[in-house]
Amino acid sequence: MKGMNHMEGMEHKQPKDGLLCQAVFRGTQKSVSIDMNQVTGNKDILFICLDALRYDAAVQEEAAGSTPVLNRYGPWEKCQAPGSFTYPSHHAMFAGFLPCRHDVKNMAERELLFYPTAIGLRRKVPKGAYAFSGSTIMEGLAKDGYDTWCVGGVSFFDNRSDIGRVFPGYFLKSYWSPAFGCTVRESTKNQVDFILKKMEEADKLKRIFLYLNVDAIHYPNYFYLEGASHDSLMSHAAALRYADTQLGRLFDAWKERRGDAFVICCSDHGTCYGEDGCQFHGIDHPMVHTVPYKHFFLA
Repeated sequence: MKGMNHMEGMEHKQPKDGLLCQAVFRGTQKSVSIDMNQVTGNKDILFICLDALRYDAAVQEEAAGSTPVLNRYGPWEKCQAPGSFTYPSHHAMFAGFLPCRHDVKNMAERELLFYPTAIGLRRKVPKGAYAFSGSTIMEGLAKDGYDTWCVGGVSFFDNRSDIGRVFPGYFLKSYWSPAFGCTVRESTKNQVDFILKKMEEADKLKRIFLYLNVDAIHYPNYFYLEGASHDSLMSHAAALRYADTQLGRLFDAWKERRGDAFVICCSDHGTCYGEDGCQFHGIDHPMVHTVPYKHFFLA
């Protein structure tokens, strides 16, 4: 037809969204490491984010035996971060898109522990994934009887500000205190002490999903390295060693609570200390995009 827009003439050839999604996910799904349908409803779930932890620092301390608590539960896996700083990364993770293996080339190869049914990626739930309804993992788990807790750290969990109330608002119960903040040397100890007290008050028959944002590794971290006056990769690693000493208390208490729990432990993004002239995160750099990840059972 005279005057017809070229693109209008091509519309009938474009695949519908559903067909396009099926094409993206076509292929053989690799075996899964965990069946979350066996976990959900049977065990508490702990999601521990070691905010800003670099992969190279994590494996360095692992190899040196300097993080005995985390080492007890298997090696770190090298993964791709879902975002370059806390805010975008957590929106992705809370929707079920956790860090994925560094060598993933196609979304079909990505293992999903949690599958958001409303997003329309594919019609069939991926093998091993817990399919949840709602906008976040926590909303889905709450519908299935979980009490969802958030113990914040970095400023994006500081509920004194409008933006700091976004993430806490996803949980049935959320907690933050200045004593949990990045500038406090004992922040992780304070967070764990607080959680242990809350555990004493909690119904032992009620399943809990706990999210803990460990911000000790985030800047500033120079005060974890004796004599340091500025942040560096060495103080970053020292902060990880400190956090490890506190996580043992949390894990032991949780084993006493119900005998076992499933733990997701990872970083949301890395950070730079001068590599290629780059500082910190929120930027495009391999040190920011490469993170450590592991999941495990406590028992």
